[in-house]
Amino acid sequence: MIKKEVSILIPVYNDICVDIVKCLADMCECERAGNPDFIYEILVADDASSDISCVEQNRQINTIPNCTFIEKERNAGSAATRNFLAQKSRYQWLLFLDCDMKIVNRDFIAKYVNSDSLGVINGGICIGHGDKHNLRCLYESFYAPKHHFLKRNERPYQSFRSTNFMIERSVMLKCPFDERFKKSGYEDVMFGKTLKEHHVMVTHIDNPTMMVDFEGNACYVEKIERSLHTLYTFKDELRGYSHMLTFVNGIHIKGVLVAIRCWHWLLGSIERRILCGSHPNLAIFNLYRLGYYVSLTKNN
Repeated sequence: MIKKEVSILIPVYNDICVDIVKCLADMCECERAGNPDFIYEILVADDASSDISCVEQNRQINTIPNCTFIEKERNAGSAATRNFLAQKSRYQWLLFLDCDMKIVNRDFIAKYVNSDSLGVINGGICIGHGDKHNLRCLYESFYAPKHHFLKRNERPYQSFRSTNFMIERSVMLKCPFDERFKKSGYEDVMFGKTLKEHHVMVTHIDNPTMMVDFEGNACYVEKIERSLHTLYTFKDELRGYSHMLTFVNGIHIKGVLVAIRCWHWLLGSIERRILCGSHPNLAIFNLYRLGYYVSLTKNN
């Protein structure tokens, strides 16, 4: 089933996304050249960025045909911004993209438009080359095989990521993102669970965007710590949708949890220093994440 009308929706915060919008607009114009019935819009919503220079540069988007840059007055988080964009959209199919990704395939739009899948279509991500001393790059590269569309289709709801996906507008309005998630981290996991509960079909296809922007090590560690706090807050609702929860909940010997907490208390600061430095290590990263999360559960 050819999708004849598409709203491309991009949330942004303290980032510049003029180039990706131009790239997408060019692709949409090529699609319309071969299919005159195809219509589209590109909406970018700024979530009250603190960096005014990013906002000023993104205002160029308003000069591109069929493209609109919306400046929100209050920061509400990525989940609320996605819902806001869905409500502002006009067309039957919504294509959500993260602003810091790179479009690497010239047929990116065509693959979505010509897909015969309904409900939700997840295009996935691939990992660009980065600094071998960057923790985020090391982590994403190591787990890249899990991003393959055949692997993702084995557990379609648990594998959902909000980085790059298309959804029917009616489905999105019925199953919005949970706006209790104010910071990025696990809101897409909750969304995958919501889709399953509403029996919405999720299909994973080979149509990735490329991750090329890797934050510094200290920023990434802070981001992971925030996301682990979020995971702990929603631990009961996300049971079965997180490898960390599955692993920790599978530890039934209290002494093991005590030992992990003690390890983190004694060595966590050293592990963190290594991870934030110039030679991070994935084994230490996994130990630190486990210790950090288990330490949050000390009152249970």
